[in-house]
Amino acid sequence: MPEPVLLLDTHVWIWIVEGKEDKLSSLCIERIRVANQQDRLLLSAISVWEVAILEMKKKISLCMSCQEWVHRGLSDYGVELADLSPEVAIESTRLPGGFHADTADRIIVATARNRNATVVTVDRAILAYSRSKHVRAIDARG
Repeated sequence: MPEPVLLLDTHVWIWIVEGKEDKLSSLCIERIRVANQQDRLLLSAISVWEVAILEMKKKISLCMSCQEWVHRGLSDYGVELADLSPEVAIESTRLPGGFHADTADRIIVATARNRNATVVTVDRAILAYSRSKHVRAIDARG
């Protein structure tokens, strides 16, 4: 039976690309590995924007240009980039059950809902929202 499609939250993707898997549980790493082998690993296009913003604001430091880091982070780790489609953009403004106003988180959640994916995150707001059953999410730390 195939693993569910996993959608990496931005910080999880950064940790993987930066070699900081120690921030993730061993179970999470295994699930990501299996999903990757089955071509079931996604990243929302908004995560590319978030990385660029974080780097521009000097909240993260990349060992190469942002452009090169993103291309490497997609190709070297077998992550499929989920486009920001009109459906996802609209869905992000109409999430059921109430969700906080962070635009990037709303797009990540809408992408997961649209692609029937499970968000891999440590974000408390997304994890809390998943308890309402409006999106599936797993805690990357265990």
